[in-house]
Amino acid sequence: MVREKDRHVQEVGFILLPGFALMSYASATEPLRAANLLAGRELYRLHTFSSSGQPVTASSGAIVPARPLSQRTGALHSVFVCAGGGPPQWQEPPVHVALRQLAREGVRIGGISGGPYLLAAAGLLQGRRFTIHWEHAPALMEAFPALQPVQARYVIDGDRITCGGGIAPLDMMHAMIAERMGADFARRVSDWYLHTVVGEPAGPQRGSLAERYGVHHPALLGVLEKMETTIERPLNRSAMARFAGMTPRHLDRLFRDHMRSTFLTEYRRLRLDHARRLLQQSPLSVAEIAFATGFSSAGHFSRSYRETYNQSPREARIAV
Repeated sequence: MVREKDRHVQEVGFILLPGFALMSYASATEPLRAANLLAGRELYRLHTFSSSGQPVTASSGAIVPARPLSQRTGALHSVFVCAGGGPPQWQEPPVHVALRQLAREGVRIGGISGGPYLLAAAGLLQGRRFTIHWEHAPALMEAFPALQPVQARYVIDGDRITCGGGIAPLDMMHAMIAERMGADFARRVSDWYLHTVVGEPAGPQRGSLAERYGVHHPALLGVLEKMETTIERPLNRSAMARFAGMTPRHLDRLFRDHMRSTFLTEYRRLRLDHARRLLQQSPLSVAEIAFATGFSSAGHFSRSYRETYNQSPREARIAV
């Protein structure tokens, strides 16, 4: 029986996995705390869970108390999975089972940072629009080829809510509070945290190409964007020059003058950086990662990786 004073309280759960990002968790929970404070009454009641019921250690070393998922009481309105690290740390079958049960009960299910990976593993993202932190997107797409995350700060698709993490949960919670309490009240909550510019859901997770590379030449930015989207099947120098509508020598001059580098060096760096993320976050073999990053063989990939990072791909995987 729901007590009268609790009738309008939304119960919101957070399932924490070891290594979760404290910033993401705080960005999701603090707006709800502020909403209670500014309303002068309890609008949201927060519950923190872990699969074992033991306190959970964040990536920063901070320890957050938690209760076992099996001991949850009452009806949850929403529950969010917060995860950092990578898939090796996300093998939590009890969490998958709990999420499926919660979904059957009509609870709104969310994932923050790496959390959407667990929603995918629980089979809760088929046919849904969703996002995940850009660093975890390659691992999710390799593990679940039928799923394609969108690049967005957060996505609300009915009773599924996913968020890239970092400070993006501030934007997501602004939207959730506005949905329930109105835009003016949500604005007051955001102002409480000096969150004066609320990001749009479809806003980028990363800085623009110009910001990330420190260049502003339109043709060069077009080439860099093409490089980022052709990691698995890289274009050779002549093909990229044709794509950009210039000669190979002009392409070389752009990289030399604006980046103090070469086309081949930058392309190789992008591919190896992508490979490093796959080594850390995916179960793919070294040979499969070599293929996924456009190398002709596992041997060629391993030699290039060692030259760049001073360790072999297998050593890099063991070190994770």
